[in-house]
Amino acid sequence: MSILNLIKQCKSIKKLHQIHAHTITTGLLPHHTLSILNSILSTLTSLLLPNNNISTCSNSSLTTYALTLFNSIPNPTTFTYNTLIRIHTLLSSPLTAFHLFLSLRRLSLPLDFHTFPYILKACSQLHSFSLAQSIHSQAYKFGFLVDSFVLNSLIRVYSVHDRVNDAHKLFCQCSYRDVVSYNVMVDGFVKSFQLDRARKLFDEMPQRNEISWGTMIAGYSHAKLCAEAIQLFNEMISLKFVPDNIALVSVLSACAQLGEFEQGRIVHDYIIRNGIIVDSYLATGLVDFYAKCGYVEIAMDIFESCRYKDVFTWNAMLVGLAIHGQGLILLDYFSRMVGEGIQPDGISFLGVLIGCSHAGLVGEARKIFNEMESVYSVAREPKHYGCMADMLARAGLIEESVEMIKGMPSGGDVFAWGGLLGGCRIHGNVEIAKQAAQQVMEIKPEDGGVYSVMANIYANTEQWDDLVKIRRSLGANRRAKKITGSSLIRLNGH
Repeated sequence: MSILNLIKQCKSIKKLHQIHAHTITTGLLPHHTLSILNSILSTLTSLLLPNNNISTCSNSSLTTYALTLFNSIPNPTTFTYNTLIRIHTLLSSPLTAFHLFLSLRRLSLPLDFHTFPYILKACSQLHSFSLAQSIHSQAYKFGFLVDSFVLNSLIRVYSVHDRVNDAHKLFCQCSYRDVVSYNVMVDGFVKSFQLDRARKLFDEMPQRNEISWGTMIAGYSHAKLCAEAIQLFNEMISLKFVPDNIALVSVLSACAQLGEFEQGRIVHDYIIRNGIIVDSYLATGLVDFYAKCGYVEIAMDIFESCRYKDVFTWNAMLVGLAIHGQGLILLDYFSRMVGEGIQPDGISFLGVLIGCSHAGLVGEARKIFNEMESVYSVAREPKHYGCMADMLARAGLIEESVEMIKGMPSGGDVFAWGGLLGGCRIHGNVEIAKQAAQQVMEIKPEDGGVYSVMANIYANTEQWDDLVKIRRSLGANRRAKKITGSSLIRLNGH
């Protein structure tokens, strides 16, 4: 039937609507209702997959359309229910997906190997482990645990609910384990920060794909085991595997954390040489890498060349400019971001406030801070208050900094009081410094740095008796740890 082929070839929701309308106006739909509407639902599902861009349609309009199609089918089949359940999980409507599953069971329609993975995904989205266990028992009852697709979904849902040991038991019980089974289990270990177990399983894999490598590299990078991430990436390339964007961004992050500029350049050259499309995700990683390695101009060039920038890309650029003290340029970029319709988040404002602090733009920071909630509807967090308190104190506005901290919902954290203490050291305000130090000692008694700052303040003001007392206090506080400074430099490639 040619109309079914046309439906399968649809590349947009608009085109799908047009063909649907065509089947109505030509009288085709009443004669082939089940096959046509099932085909439309199936194509709609493929259009909702992450690699397709349907941002022009809202989730609510798409779910409404899908339900309208479903309700037009006189006798929906298991395939129809499965497709609609999957659509709702793809549109993050897990509760409706679960209600559909209950309807499927009430009608006594036969379940199949596709039903369970889709409804298990809904359980994960609902964060309901009890529902997942119930679905597990039904999969066992109806004999579907022999299917690797169902088992892999169960392993994933147990891992998502922090039951990685139970997930591993399921994995070990699998009579047939494919590369997806291993990838899901490795990912479960990585997400639970059990990297040794993840690496052991990774090394045991009979075969690996790009996802296997990317998962392990990302795990090392997030755990700040950067050397391991870089080494594994290089091994992956040497074995002719093509890294996905997760692996590329993860290794770039590892290079940025270690200051491995040359290694990061090699990764960037690999991207260029292999014609890899730099989407917003990869652009964010490149901007972050170059900015953190001190090459803010290159970071800006990459940022400008990126056609589609999301809030994370903008944030990487804002933070990069902030750490290099480019306050005025940063404010221009922030204005551009807002002007282009990108909604800033808490990270955006933290970057702006840090940039203003480094550039001494107190007035501009006050304005941005005051507009966070009233203009941009972004809640102020302790880190924003802490940044403001630190900036005000460093600018000599000690009293205003104290008022800022007292206005914090939490009453001030170690970063806010620590920032105030640093400002007091610069400007020699001993009395406020004592108050700030006392607060830091109460919140974080193991912080030995506060004793060193107070000793420095007393020495600068020649209060020798107080200097002796603070040093004795440090010696008596067994919980306090002396913080040793360190630097990392690279000479001649070593």
